[in-house]
Amino acid sequence: MLFILSIFAVGCSEDTTDTETTIDSVPATVSSIYPSANTTDVPIDRSISVLFNEALEPLSVSDATFTLATTGPTSVAGVVTYSGKSIVFSPDANLSPNTQYIVTITTGVKDLAGNAMANEYVWRFTTGAGLASVLVPVNLGTSVNYVILAKTAVSTTGTTAITGDVGVSPAARSYITGFSDTLFSDGTYATSPLVTGKIYASNMTVPTPTNLTTAISDMETAYTDAAGRTLPDYTELHAGNISGKILSPGLYKWGTGVLITDVGVTISGSATDVWIFQISENLTVNNGAILTLAGGALAKNIFWQVAGGVGVSLGTTADFKGIVLAQKGIVVKTGAKVNGRLLAQTAVTLDANTLTQP
Repeated sequence: MLFILSIFAVGCSEDTTDTETTIDSVPATVSSIYPSANTTDVPIDRSISVLFNEALEPLSVSDATFTLATTGPTSVAGVVTYSGKSIVFSPDANLSPNTQYIVTITTGVKDLAGNAMANEYVWRFTTGAGLASVLVPVNLGTSVNYVILAKTAVSTTGTTAITGDVGVSPAARSYITGFSDTLFSDGTYATSPLVTGKIYASNMTVPTPTNLTTAISDMETAYTDAAGRTLPDYTELHAGNISGKILSPGLYKWGTGVLITDVGVTISGSATDVWIFQISENLTVNNGAILTLAGGALAKNIFWQVAGGVGVSLGTTADFKGIVLAQKGIVVKTGAKVNGRLLAQTAVTLDANTLTQP
């Protein structure tokens, strides 16, 4: 009997070990905020954004648990939205100038395991005296008709899936490689099993050459427009490493390159807000990096103007958003996804990617 009981006890111990689970008892914490604490001269037309270190219980996020107020008791009217790991508060009207505001996140905010925040999170910022900033989108002209447009080559390896048209000029169709494309009967475009759209090259039948010449010219004009915008809202922000940050609408300027690590970055604003990133050197997006859009921000209103000699590198399995205007080339590595447009003044190189026009 003792021998049998001993076996039973061991068996129970093994079963208990097999069914053990780790219980999440750690509440969510704030990773990044916009505007930063104690910031002054904040534009009066900005939303308030908070990025957490983990996903939240959506029902715990509301205008009761996230408030914006002046020093008085009345909260500012607005809409609280939650997406991914970000909360965005969009005021119903512009904030008052030269006014201190207080942001409060209560302990009613919980993570997916039901853990409430350990303490209220409170910070202050002060608006400036100026008018609301006005930043209009970059005019792409007829280059907006293409999800990929390049001057020297477009190539792919692996199983790429593109939604939108592809164009190359002044290079010929022979510089579009890896697509197993078939020329249409009238010679004005080609089709490919990898492209939900059409492929155009400079040596196809009229009017394709003229259309491409115009599109390339419009692309270069758009690049010049983006690069020539003045009075940036942010200069040399975070020394070019914007990983883990929240980027509000505005004009950004760097005399260096820009890096996004696998931590990713959040672009937060409304559906009508605009972001223009002026980058003097290269844009590097590391493997696995995710660009998260919050508050209704749209990829079509995000412009990456990149002047570097290497150009743009989007790492493996990265998830990228926005319109890329590159003076040189764009390399999209294995498995990366793009919601936007790749407009390059040299070549675009793909490897088993998914590209969708915004």
